[in-house]
Amino acid sequence: MQSFPLTVRRSIELIGLVVLGMVIVYGQQIIMPLLMAFFTSIVLLPVYRFLIRIKFPSVLAIFLALLLMVIIIAAIMFFIMMQTRPVVNDFATIKQNIIKHINELSLWFSEQTNISAEQQSKFVNEQSRKILDSAGRYIGGAAGSVGSVIVFFGLLPIYTFLMLLYKDILKQFVYLWFPLQEHAKIKDVLKETESIIKSYIVGLLIQITYITVLLGGGLLIMGIPYALLIGIIFAILNLIPYIGALFGNILGVLLTLSSSPDLSDVITVLVTIAVVQFLDNNILMPRIVGGKVRVNALASLAGVFVGGALAGISGMFLSLPLLAVTKVIFDRTEQFKQWGVLFGDQLPQKKNLLKRKPKPGIR
Repeated sequence: MQSFPLTVRRSIELIGLVVLGMVIVYGQQIIMPLLMAFFTSIVLLPVYRFLIRIKFPSVLAIFLALLLMVIIIAAIMFFIMMQTRPVVNDFATIKQNIIKHINELSLWFSEQTNISAEQQSKFVNEQSRKILDSAGRYIGGAAGSVGSVIVFFGLLPIYTFLMLLYKDILKQFVYLWFPLQEHAKIKDVLKETESIIKSYIVGLLIQITYITVLLGGGLLIMGIPYALLIGIIFAILNLIPYIGALFGNILGVLLTLSSSPDLSDVITVLVTIAVVQFLDNNILMPRIVGGKVRVNALASLAGVFVGGALAGISGMFLSLPLLAVTKVIFDRTEQFKQWGVLFGDQLPQKKNLLKRKPKPGIR
């Protein structure tokens, strides 16, 4: 491909991106579980290697590593369910608080616009009827989504088990694509990829823990209802870069409004979230990940939206580690090095920027 003219090479790259996007869109139910299993298997590698070192059989070591993962996930789900139980039990109080806030908002809106409460109620009822009429169209899609989630989590442990079992075959498959003189570089890429993924995924698990403790504990001390649940929701949504924190703030405010008649609690929640998010973004998370995921904010944000458009929530979650891994590969290839620069977070010095000389006769 190096023998092709530059314009032809760039055209092939762009066509390849379009084809890759189509493959992801139409094959996401196959590709996403495989990618998640690949990341999960890398995170479980230290546990697997430890069990192998103490003379466990390979199959049993993989099974125990997966069992540990299932136990941790089950414990997290049980904790979340225990925190949501009070919300169900206090449904009557929540309903009264919601009605109170709606009436106050309606009164304020009437004073600002001279639109009566009856007119507002009529408008809301009309819009609600339209929403209910169109809701039936999405029931089939929702059922399909639930089925996809079940298939996703059903295939995940199977794929993870097989990837750990056949990891040497997969590694040999990668090496055989390249000449012998390139194997040292490939080994370096694989090692750095493993380091990046482990740092990122383990860092996210630690992040969920300390955000839940800091945010939930802080709100609990201040007497905010459902403090731990707000902390859990924000911590989980924060796994989605940039977008998740916004939705976490919105849901935290809505949950506080529904559980408390006092608007000052909303301000308390927002200030506490802002403080915790500042600590997370500027102090805690950079130290935990250790600068491994060196992708700039523009590429990260675009990657989140593109991943969400192509593969939904799982695509948004996997976008940042995928960008980091592809950047490692691009940085080590002459053909795609410019893409590595585009994804990177290192600003070039102005004196190092290439300047094209104008052609003769052009001003």
